[in-house]
Parts: sequence; C-alpha cells; structure tokens
Amino acid sequence: MTPYSGIWPVAPTPFHDDGTLDLDGMKRVLDCLIDQRADGICILANFSEQFLISDAEREVLTRHSLEHVAGRVPVIVTISHFATQIAVERAQFAKDLGADIVMMMPPYHGALLKGNAQQTFEQFAAVGQVGIPIMVQDAPLSGVDLPVPLLVKMAQEIEMVKLFKIECPRAANKLRDLIAAGGDAIEAPFDGEEAITLLADLDAGATGSMTSGMIVDQIKPVITHFHAGRIDEATAAYGRVAMAINHENRQCGWQSCKAAMVEGGVIKSEFCRHPIAPLHPAIRSRLIDLLKPLDPMVLKWGR
Repeated sequence: MTPYSGIWPVAPTPFHDDGTLDLDGMKRVLDCLIDQRADGICILANFSEQFLISDAEREVLTRHSLEHVAGRVPVIVTISHFATQIAVERAQFAKDLGADIVMMMPPYHGALLKGNAQQTFEQFAAVGQVGIPIMVQDAPLSGVDLPVPLLVKMAQEIEMVKLFKIECPRAANKLRDLIAAGGDAIEAPFDGEEAITLLADLDAGATGSMTSGMIVDQIKPVITHFHAGRIDEATAAYGRVAMAINHENRQCGWQSCKAAMVEGGVIKSEFCRHPIAPLHPAIRSRLIDLLKPLDPMVLKWGR
C-alpha cells in the first residue's frame, strides 16, 4: 500500500434537465463518493464528460469541487489538452486551488492530430514544472501509443510524473511490464476502465483503481482484500460485482453512474448534453436490476 492506493473514482458532472450545471448536485455527488469511502476523487475526466464542458465551466467546477471536498480526500483534476500551454495553465490553476494531483492524456485532437513520443514527453515535462504530481492516463480515447519505454523515461526524468492509469487493451500485461522496467519510479500503477480487468491488474501489481463513481463501496473490498493477501475473498468480492461492471463497461459508459445516482436520490437528473443520447430504457432497467442485489450505497444515499 502507498499514498496512491485504493479506489479513486471519477465524479460525474450533473446537469439540470435544461443542460445547465447542477452545482448543488455536484456537492452531493462528492459527498456520496466520500461516504462510500473513496480514497480519492477525480474530477473533469472523460467519465465527467469533460469533452462536453466549456472552459469557463471547468473553472467553476474545479473551484466548486475543491472547496467542497476541503481536504477530506485527495482530489485529482483532469487537465488534458492538445496545446501544451493550455495544459500548463490548467495545471497551475488546479494547483493554486489546492488540487493534489492532475491527470492528463497525451496531446491529441480528434483522430489525426496526435503528439509523437518527443512531443508527449515535452508536454508532460512542461506540466511537471508546475510542481504538482501527474497521473498519466493511457486511454484508448486519445489514440496515442504510449509504449512502456516512453512511460519509464517520463517517470525517471520528470519528477512529478508519479502515477499511471493504464486502461489500454491487455492492461495487466502493460502494468506488469511497466513496473518491471520502471521499478521505484512507478509509484502508483493504477487500473482503469471501470475496473473491468481489476483482478488481473491487481495480480500485475496495480496499487489502485480509478473506477466510475457507481459502486465504489462494492468495488473497494476487492482492492482491500487483495492488498491484505486475502486473495480468495478478493476473488469472491469481484465475482459479486462483475456482471454490473460488465454492463456498465459494455453498455452504458459514464451514464451508468448518473442513472444509479438518480435512482438513489443523489442527483435529480441524468441529463447528458447533445449529441449524447439517453440510455435506452431496457439498458437502464437492466443496470438497476443488476445493482439492486448488491445493495450499494448509491441506491439509497439520497432516500
């Protein structure tokens, strides 16, 4: 176990039915995650719909969230941007407001504008000068290849690059290779992608997981048992939640957390901005049916 271990969920961004930010709902989201004993919280990530949020709204949400959490748990602020100058500005803004960590994908914009290895290294190095720990997000969404030697070079040569969220295909293999090659420089190898490969990733050496905010209290025991050496208990705990995680990962995406939070009275609306379509009623119904036997806090927190 390290300071960067456990479960660090992504907080969804709630909107009113008219598409405006629900800032009171944001407070309730954060409180619900903390009550589920999250070890840290990430805001403005892909599962927070960062690509549907304006720059001005990002600033409001960053300030609002950090002020409300008020140090109860560490907060990661996502700062990804194709432009290095803007990524640096976002990192400085987050640091000035008291964020503990920033998370960023490599520079990309759409399908064709992708930073090469040198440009990626240079962007992370520039953000590193801000002086706040950085989590590297290795996610398929960017379409940028982050080979293990590049990640190790970043960890060894950029002091602030300390955390790695690995959610590419066959993440366990990459985690294992990254830890073997990087040694102590890899301070926090994390699992992602809703914990769909959590057991294999823990076997590979992951210290933590960045899941959605849907069932934090149900997934955390998997990690706790595993790190305590109770492998059978960890396996059983994961088996209990695996169907719900699979449905979230393959059918719902970030909308699953919003649906569960509406069902449990945490937030009032599961609205997602156009062009995102609402969950199909049958998909949503199946999600709730899979969650109910687990009796997660999210389904009763606001009731």
